[in-house]
Amino acid sequence: MNKVFLIGNLTRDPELRSTPNGDSVCSFTIAVNRRRRSNAEAGQPEADFFRVSAWRQLGENCAKYLAKGRKVNVIGSVSCRTYVGSDGQTRASLEVQADDVEFLTPKSEQGDMGGYSAPAAAPAARPAAPAPANYGNQPQGGGFVQVDEEELPF
Repeated sequence: MNKVFLIGNLTRDPELRSTPNGDSVCSFTIAVNRRRRSNAEAGQPEADFFRVSAWRQLGENCAKYLAKGRKVNVIGSVSCRTYVGSDGQTRASLEVQADDVEFLTPKSEQGDMGGYSAPAAAPAARPAAPAPANYGNQPQGGGFVQVDEEELPF
């Protein structure tokens, strides 16, 4: 079984291309930090770099919502490709064929880099829900809904 689970950050913006028969493929590279640090005094973690290819709808979503620096979880199969670099050295590249890509960067950290848009407004026929209470420093509508304690089943 060849299955890899990687969590890392994009090293550059993804590139979306199409094959001659019309299939979309998105390519990007992620840096995955190692747990051990050989250069701990300098504060630089060691990292491994993986090239990722996502096909069809998954690739289109990656190209639309991902950008350099975003954190992702990639699940797929890994292969090793060798090639000769411009300096004549033989090099190896780990490539992942993505089966699933989960976007891990929270919406609050995405800023103006694209990201997700707010859900569409509710249809006018539905009655509007009451505004949630503002608890502590939580912004209004921060995902909490005020519930009457008598409605709780316990």
